[in-house]
Amino acid sequence: MAADTAPNTRLIRFFAVAGLITAVALSGSAVTTPQIPGWYQGLAKPFWTPPNGLFPIAWTTLYALMGVALLRLWGKPPQTPGRTRAIVLFLAQLALNAAWSPVFFGLQAPWPALAIILLLIATLALAIKAAREVDKIAAWLLLPYLAWLCYASTLNAAIAVMN
Repeated sequence: MAADTAPNTRLIRFFAVAGLITAVALSGSAVTTPQIPGWYQGLAKPFWTPPNGLFPIAWTTLYALMGVALLRLWGKPPQTPGRTRAIVLFLAQLALNAAWSPVFFGLQAPWPALAIILLLIATLALAIKAAREVDKIAAWLLLPYLAWLCYASTLNAAIAVMN
């Protein structure tokens, strides 16, 4: 059995990815949750805004799909063409994801948050394209996230304009 596919290596990789994704999710939630009953509740929002209870369900699902996608990419042999590029783009979009909540909710700044989410969408699209060359399933796993971000960007833009 090759070292990269050894059970210990897979287990370490799993916990590393789970830890990273969980850290991003929890950091976003820590900034967001306190702002929901006050600042966010008081904002004018478009009619297509979902109920607040839908957001944690959607994000939990999306973070799980992202984690599986990253595991699939990282699990490819290091010499796989495009693997490093796909992982770097994935990590870049994850960093932008982590930046959005502190800006939108923490700083209460919808316009700068809109710039971040638009950059996030572009970076994720590049990550999906790169992932497709390495692992088609990983790329497919990221498509619901891209769709959600496109929807979320319309909410962000509408909130920025309406407030």
